[in-house]
Amino acid sequence: MQTTTQIRKTFLDFFKREGHEHVASSPLVPLNDPTLMFTNAGMVQFKNVFTGNEQRPYKRAVTSQKCVRAGGKHNDLDNVGHTARHHTFFEMLGNFSFGDYFKAEAIDMAWRLVTKDYGLPADRLLVTVHSSDEDAAGLWKKIAGLPDEKILRIPTSDNFWSMGETGPCGPCSEIFYDHGEHIPGGPPGSPDEDGDRFIEIWNLVFMQFEQITKDERVDLPHPSIDTGMGLERIAAVLQGKHDNYDIDLMRTLIEAIAAAGGTDPDGPHQVSHRVIADHIRSCGFLIADGVLPSNEGRGYVLRRIMRRAMRHAHMMGVRDPIMHRLVPTLVHEMGQTFPELERAQALMTETLKLEEGRFRQMLDRGLRLLADETAGLAEGGTLPGEVAFKLYDTYGFPLDLTQDALRGQGMTVDTAGFNAAMERQRAEARKAWAGSGDAATEKVWFELQDRLGGTDFLGYATESAEGQITAIVVDGAPVEAATPGTEVAIIANQSPFYGESGGQMGDTGVISVPEKGRVRVRDTQKKLGDLIVHLGVVENGPISVGDEARFDVDGSRRSALRAHHSATHLLHEALRRVLGEHVTQKGSLVAPDRLRFDISHPKPLSAEEKDRVEAIVNSQIRANEAVTTRLMEPEAAIEAGAMALFGEKYGDEVRVVSMGTSETGSRAVYSVELCGGTHVGRTGDIGLLKIVGEGAVAAGVRRIEAVVGDAALGYFNERDALLAQAAEALRASPADVPARVTALLDERKRLEKELADTRKKLALGGGGGGAGAAPADKTVAGVTFAGRLLSDVPAKDLKGMADEIKKQIGSGVVALVNTADGKVSLVVGVTEDLKGTHDAVALVRAGSAAVGGKGGGGRPDMAQAGGPDADKAPDALAAIEAALGGG
Repeated sequence: MQTTTQIRKTFLDFFKREGHEHVASSPLVPLNDPTLMFTNAGMVQFKNVFTGNEQRPYKRAVTSQKCVRAGGKHNDLDNVGHTARHHTFFEMLGNFSFGDYFKAEAIDMAWRLVTKDYGLPADRLLVTVHSSDEDAAGLWKKIAGLPDEKILRIPTSDNFWSMGETGPCGPCSEIFYDHGEHIPGGPPGSPDEDGDRFIEIWNLVFMQFEQITKDERVDLPHPSIDTGMGLERIAAVLQGKHDNYDIDLMRTLIEAIAAAGGTDPDGPHQVSHRVIADHIRSCGFLIADGVLPSNEGRGYVLRRIMRRAMRHAHMMGVRDPIMHRLVPTLVHEMGQTFPELERAQALMTETLKLEEGRFRQMLDRGLRLLADETAGLAEGGTLPGEVAFKLYDTYGFPLDLTQDALRGQGMTVDTAGFNAAMERQRAEARKAWAGSGDAATEKVWFELQDRLGGTDFLGYATESAEGQITAIVVDGAPVEAATPGTEVAIIANQSPFYGESGGQMGDTGVISVPEKGRVRVRDTQKKLGDLIVHLGVVENGPISVGDEARFDVDGSRRSALRAHHSATHLLHEALRRVLGEHVTQKGSLVAPDRLRFDISHPKPLSAEEKDRVEAIVNSQIRANEAVTTRLMEPEAAIEAGAMALFGEKYGDEVRVVSMGTSETGSRAVYSVELCGGTHVGRTGDIGLLKIVGEGAVAAGVRRIEAVVGDAALGYFNERDALLAQAAEALRASPADVPARVTALLDERKRLEKELADTRKKLALGGGGGGAGAAPADKTVAGVTFAGRLLSDVPAKDLKGMADEIKKQIGSGVVALVNTADGKVSLVVGVTEDLKGTHDAVALVRAGSAAVGGKGGGGRPDMAQAGGPDADKAPDALAAIEAALGGG
């Protein structure tokens, strides 16, 4: 028996031999089609190639595309478990031609693969074509040798595919497998076609037209091929099964469920086993592609899938969380083909465990309340919408779960009443809202979030994606369109742009609408938690609400932001290890060219401490360990050792970012923090960290500034350039600069000392330090008066000089008036024997007034003052002499 893995490999290998490029599956969150909730077909990632908006280096491609159909137009959720072939998650095998080969080659390859490589008997196969496509009918007859009765002409849209109301389109041709007369059902197009005897295994789409308008269709210049074969369906056929859930892959998951829950895989709970087996694949792959459970959008669909599976576990009598215990089996079965499962295994496990624990608390409470509310309803009755809303609003019991629980009892819910109650609550919230700051603008964000919901953030997985513009705000008011030159705030249903939060600056980049307009995004902000607002200016336009646009983040800037953000985590832990566990974050800034990290610490870091911190961080960077993310409850995460960030507001679920290893050979994680920012894939991506600044910003708070990666390289290059300039100026080699500088400083100190000594000698000898020096000492009112006019003497030397002159004269008053840089410095000294009769403070103030100064201060024996008018320095000396009694 061929395994599912072998069947997938056979398909891919066949088309690789036929010259097709093997293209990896695209994520489940479409990056190029904002109209889709999830990738639901193999052609989604090639949409822009088919329309001509994108060129690839190949003309032929083959994929095994992961798909989810559980929301929006394509929603198989409610059928899963009750039918043989419905899934929320499935793989679509497909081969594609972009203007290369067409019908004849596609039919030939399909027939050879199915009948030779897969070995299906030709007599069990039949095909359909659109009734207008005689070309395809003739080719099937010629290539496959099928008789007319096995080439069914279908006149309906079932056999005509289109990308939308306009755009590429064309007829389809399907291959069906006949399970035999013992299975009820008729061939496609017959009244009994809904039976299970004839099963479609492959659909070939011949893209040969372009729909211009509703009534106009033209030939495409380069017809293309798009095919899709469900892996689970073809595996069932090749493994001799009539039910997709009996194939090896699904059976392995079902047996793992039975083992984890202590149930019989073939017992009375087969539907529940099938639901959980299908849903664990959807949940695991969605989480691996960046979708996390929430109350709206894709996250809500994921939560709905999770809770449906968890309720079926409850119905089987399993009381302990089971979903997270299935992750290892899922990874073992599919992780080799889809390595993103292995990378996200920890995140899947934590997310499922967290969600199931909450769900069980909610389910037990909700089912009791639901039982009370339905006790008086007859079978087939309707639960009032108000009651269903109360269960949702007060107890967290969602509407779809209420409907699912009542379905088994033959009851329904008044959904109109539920929706009316929901709208009343929203109206009351709007009415009661009171904003702060710019109330008018803030109210706009509130109303937009209420109407649009949040923005799906795609930036953990990509830096480019397509989204639909859902709102444009200009000058605080919503508008339908904006013209070139207008400053705008743009909201979209999904975006890879990160809105500023947690210290990380918002992204910049470009929003472009093909053949219409372009917005240069200068900043991205978050409003009301999860509303991503792109701020920028319209460069070309107009840009309108409803436009499908491409969102391109500035990749080099984002890369630098990621590196600096991850470095803050490593730096935080290093600071705690070097300085002590009292260190906590008090604020941060993550910019593309630097990081700023404020910590609680009472004193400056020593040079040795900074060196140790740098060494620890750079050791973790060189280790190049993977950076992993999990989803946990904040309390559980903190209890497990995760560090919460200062100023961050956390919801019921948080991302836990782990990086590094605690020590060589240890599996303990070095840094674990709660963080919603973007991070590097491995610590080595940071490159290098260098602390460039450290200082105080408040009492007990120190600020560390650092650079990493290219910014660190730029820092070192700048320092090298400065060193080279210094070496050139000193006429020394860079290595000799420290010794040369030390020698120059010593020489300067020697010269300064010599100059000071010379000035002192001049002053003590009765001469001035320059022109206009005072005469020799004189007697004024019976007191020796030593007055000196000096220039360019350092102010700090004046008191020392005054003390020397006081010793020299023995008894008397010394007055030194010094001019420098257009200002005057004055010092007056009085010998000890004269302090009772003469006050140095009064004398210096008299001199200060003469040069425009205001006051002065000191002691009775020594005082100093200053003034702005250097031209009147001699007047100051005369004023002091007059105050002494000589005037």
